[in-house]
Amino acid sequence: MGKRHQQQSNPKASRKNDPGRFDFLKLGTAFAIISTILVLASLVLIATKGFNYGIDFAGGTEVQVQFNQAVEAGQVRSFTDEMGFNKASVQSFGEHNEYLIRLETVEGENDKETNELLKTLIAKLTEGLTNSFASQGATIRRVDSVGPQVGAELKRNGVLAAFYCLLLILVYIGLRFDYKYAPGAVFCLFHDSIVTLGIFSMFGREVNVQTMAAILTIIGYSLNDTIINFDRIRENEGLFRDEKFPWIVNRAVNDVLSRTILTSLTTMLAVAAMYFIGEGVIQDFAFTMGIGIIVGTYSSIYVANPLVIFMDGVLNKKATA
Repeated sequence: MGKRHQQQSNPKASRKNDPGRFDFLKLGTAFAIISTILVLASLVLIATKGFNYGIDFAGGTEVQVQFNQAVEAGQVRSFTDEMGFNKASVQSFGEHNEYLIRLETVEGENDKETNELLKTLIAKLTEGLTNSFASQGATIRRVDSVGPQVGAELKRNGVLAAFYCLLLILVYIGLRFDYKYAPGAVFCLFHDSIVTLGIFSMFGREVNVQTMAAILTIIGYSLNDTIINFDRIRENEGLFRDEKFPWIVNRAVNDVLSRTILTSLTTMLAVAAMYFIGEGVIQDFAFTMGIGIIVGTYSSIYVANPLVIFMDGVLNKKATA
């Protein structure tokens, strides 16, 4: 026990006996620039292109139809135009010869009239699909409808849930870390959520309740990685007091690297299975989780740690001033 303690408390011996450690922070400045560009580009995309809101938030009707034979998206669009649904959107979905038809929301003078209009609309569309594509074997897989008021309420509740969740996380970070570590953890939350939403905007992926749940999940996932890394940094500060702080941070990253990689790969295997086997909301959830795991793992190494080193330098300057 005494010999082991002596090896840990001798930083020079540890450095010599540790030739295989990789210098992750060597390109810290380059990755800081990359992260800044990613965040700015994501904000521009969100501001200019916006989001493709699902019916959960936008309201409307979605019909998922599958054909036994090959049918082009243009044929389905021509059908919706002929039926009078000029503003309908048609997109490939799930397996081959499967499409998602989205119609704008309809609203009557009261709830009863709105429900009647929805029933008439759905009946007209589904009957028209089965009749017009009878030779191609059209099958209605799913029909979802959300009224405009319900959609607006779900969007508002989703934003509030995300706000309160982030607020509680910020309170936890404030209690858990000091001024040196807290900014890195907070910026990681901002970085991961903005970049993930920017990717959603770029690819036009549907933003719905499941997407919001996945984003909150990956924020917690990324924060967990960051906390483990920060704890190891603080532990190493006590073990290697004669070393410079950047070396201590890099040592901590190497110490937890195997755990980070194994956890991320294990989770990605489950997410990949959900994405390739599942469909619909399950696939949307898996897509969000996959992007979030990649972005979160990257940020816990190349966003949080450079900020910790920067804050350490700032605080040391103030202490010596």
